[in-house]
Amino acid sequence: MAELPDVRFLTVAEVAELMRVSKMTVYRLVHAGELPAVRFGRSYRVPESAVVEAVQRPVSGVG
Repeated sequence: MAELPDVRFLTVAEVAELMRVSKMTVYRLVHAGELPAVRFGRSYRVPESAVVEAVQRPVSGVG
């Protein structure tokens, strides 16, 4: 069996807390394809690396 990479997954609530946004905002980002996620049953898990990339991404259209 192949080894899985060392990936840490976060819940939507954990992502919302880290990004300081609501859970609904995280769901919108996931559904818009702006934040990759894996669906497990009825819940989503977001790779921690994707959250770091999203937070570091420059914001456009502000100002």
